[in-house]
Amino acid sequence: MTNSECEPIPSVPTWPVLGALPSVLTREGVVPGLSRMANRFRREGIFRVPLPGGTALTFVCNADLAAEVVDDARWEKVLDPFMLRVRLLSGDGLFTAHSDEEAWSVAHRVLAPAFSGSAMADYFDAKLDVLNELLDCWRRADAPVDVVGDTIKLTLETISLAGFDHRFGTFERPQLDPFLVALARGGQEIVDGAFRPRLSTWYESRKQRAFERDVAELHGLVDPVVAARRATPRAAWPNDLLSRMLSSPDPKTGEMLSDANVRYQILTFLIAGHETTAGLLALALHYVARDPALADSLCAEADEVVGRRAPRFEDVRALALSRRVLDETLRLHPTLPFISRGPKEDVRLGGRYDVRRGQAVALLLTAIQQDPAVWEDPLRFDPDRFLPERA
Repeated sequence: MTNSECEPIPSVPTWPVLGALPSVLTREGVVPGLSRMANRFRREGIFRVPLPGGTALTFVCNADLAAEVVDDARWEKVLDPFMLRVRLLSGDGLFTAHSDEEAWSVAHRVLAPAFSGSAMADYFDAKLDVLNELLDCWRRADAPVDVVGDTIKLTLETISLAGFDHRFGTFERPQLDPFLVALARGGQEIVDGAFRPRLSTWYESRKQRAFERDVAELHGLVDPVVAARRATPRAAWPNDLLSRMLSSPDPKTGEMLSDANVRYQILTFLIAGHETTAGLLALALHYVARDPALADSLCAEADEVVGRRAPRFEDVRALALSRRVLDETLRLHPTLPFISRGPKEDVRLGGRYDVRRGQAVALLLTAIQQDPAVWEDPLRFDPDRFLPERA
């Protein structure tokens, strides 16, 4: 294909100083605005969002182009401008480390066994313990329960107990844990700062100082957990994620994870794991609550698989309808709105759009997973889309 046949990536409308913000920011947030733009550029399958400060985000929004971008032979993980801001919080943890960083390679090799099937079985009792805490709270409730707030508590406590043998005690008190407060403020500043026009140096400095205080508070809450584990005799260490990080050398180099990297891995798992999973659970419960027949079917499945005994790890695979409900919820509401990739060499995406090596292209999952070219009646909640004969 000749250069003359290359097309520029279409851009959303822009304004002086504000860039594309008026096009993508809505009262509901950034993601609904991006979804609106995705519908506008569905045929092209790609669009560019200029941001204040001269940066830009490029989004792929249909399944055809997405199929090219997920090809690991030609594309790889890269950090877009938004994820570079997340890195201010989670450092060189797995999600925000550059793929060519040695820290990423070492951590990937050390941590991979911690997510095997046998490792998941090791964490099951801790997960069940926290789930029973939630159910006890709901049984005692004499008023409507806050499902979103309680699923956030559930996932935070599950990750911290199964991963680090630590309890935040969020079910025991009504006020938010300081960790959650600092995490919420820091996370909001990451989002706001990515899209905020740089109009005032004084204001930006003030926001930066507040962000640094939140990061320091998060470190101050995580570092003592690591120090306490190191101070405990090795024979008394629980078989959890933290013990694996502190005791497992890299099988290739023999290196151990540094304390700083262990801190960033803990923050990564807490940040990436608790709110995303909580959102999935809350939305799935929302759909189930709206469909009494589905709720009855889920109860029947649980009665058949588990009955009145305590659940076991091997039961999870047998809960097929429950898994389909989660899969369909994830299709409609992906816990990450987009993920970024970059070509290993210069490519022409879709035979039309040039993308340079290392340039970030974000897969807008909310649009791709609702692409009408792939999904019939894509906005309808239908767990049976994931039946083996249909998936």
